[in-house]
Amino acid sequence: MKGPLFYSKILLFGEYGIIKDSKGLSIPYNFYKGALKLDENPSEEAKQSNDNLKRFVEYLKGLDSGLVAFDFDKLQADVDSGMYFDSSIPQGYGVGSSGALVAAIYDKYASDKITVLENLTREKLLKLKSIFSAMESFFHGKSSGLDPLNSYLSLPILINSQDNIEATGIPSQKSEGKGAVFLLDSGIVGETAPMVRIFMENMKNEGFRSMLKEQFIKHTDACVDDFLKGDIKSLFKNTKQLSKVVFNNFKPMIPKQFHALWKKGIETNDYYLKLCGSGGGGYILGFTENIDRAKEALKDQKLEVVYNF
Repeated sequence: MKGPLFYSKILLFGEYGIIKDSKGLSIPYNFYKGALKLDENPSEEAKQSNDNLKRFVEYLKGLDSGLVAFDFDKLQADVDSGMYFDSSIPQGYGVGSSGALVAAIYDKYASDKITVLENLTREKLLKLKSIFSAMESFFHGKSSGLDPLNSYLSLPILINSQDNIEATGIPSQKSEGKGAVFLLDSGIVGETAPMVRIFMENMKNEGFRSMLKEQFIKHTDACVDDFLKGDIKSLFKNTKQLSKVVFNNFKPMIPKQFHALWKKGIETNDYYLKLCGSGGGGYILGFTENIDRAKEALKDQKLEVVYNF
């Protein structure tokens, strides 16, 4: 048995802001993927994944069956036979490892599932998002449901607000373009839950709340609009502002050894860095108008290009 592939995702814009109704833009990232599998001779990793699935199944049994129902006989039988999630998606890197697993389980075992082939109205997208939010909360404590949604649909998703999301098209890539979005590997595994706790703690502070609204969300929304319109000049202006706001207000989410590089990007305009997911480790997202300059400036880092302008 080998199930269909589910891909990782990158939230280009909207981390933390979408909790407070900023816009967001999430795109599938086909470099990493995962699938449900059964093997005759499972590896240690497969056994560990199977143990996690057993716990996940117990958790799913406690979910409101009015929201989502599963074929638990089949699911339990497959898990008892050693089924696991075979994935190249790095965990704790902000590219949606648990999201792909949630999408795979829903796809294979949900009763009356909403499929990618039908007309995806806003109501259906929101229903999927709330199902995935409930499922993925097992992994993160609190999940928006966006990662699994992106993985399940394999389409870019535009978040206008918490109750207004739509599948969208993004400008096609220019393979010869100098502008690029890239990932930097921090070499550290990030944990989502503690980062979200820090954010929620900060939200109790009025100064932080007004910064979020007047600066962070303002620049995030502008970046989303610029990216979708293909207004590159404005995009980089807003990305620079966003990078500054994050540097000044989200320090705990930026691994310490990247503080100097983050600042250097803003000062030289060679590249601008931002959080990829909740931060604390994993990947850092970078934007540059000139990928050769950025590669030179970051030559000691592991850098992979994910999109060309």
